[in-house]
Amino acid sequence: MEKFKILAEFIKDISSETKDAKTYLFVKDYISKYQLTIDITSEPTKNKLIEVSTTLKFEDKENNEKKSHFELIYVSIVKLDESIKEKKEIQKIILCDVQKNIQPRLEKAFTDLINNSGFKEVKVKNIDFDKLYNSQFN
Repeated sequence: MEKFKILAEFIKDISSETKDAKTYLFVKDYISKYQLTIDITSEPTKNKLIEVSTTLKFEDKENNEKKSHFELIYVSIVKLDESIKEKKEIQKIILCDVQKNIQPRLEKAFTDLINNSGFKEVKVKNIDFDKLYNSQFN
């Protein structure tokens, strides 16, 4: 028996900002130092559905004046099986199971955003959601 079902998924917000050509040229040489951050939030909606928002940001954590910013908010509308009641199990479903299900589409959309912004050499892949979950909750 499946513990959850993804009823729909969509890109809620997508953003790429590079101020000008000088910034682009600087970032092109520096982008290998950019860091990926992931934020996952959930909000109950009507009919026992959960809106799961997965935000990916790829950014310069240094204080460089010239920087680009890439951000994607990907939403999944999830229905949990009626038998799922325990908070810890719900957390694991939202933070791991749903993420692993949407992962190929999420990573492709974010890689496409960065590549279409002129940074063809960047690939976002193989995010380890189990590891992220375990580092957070174990």
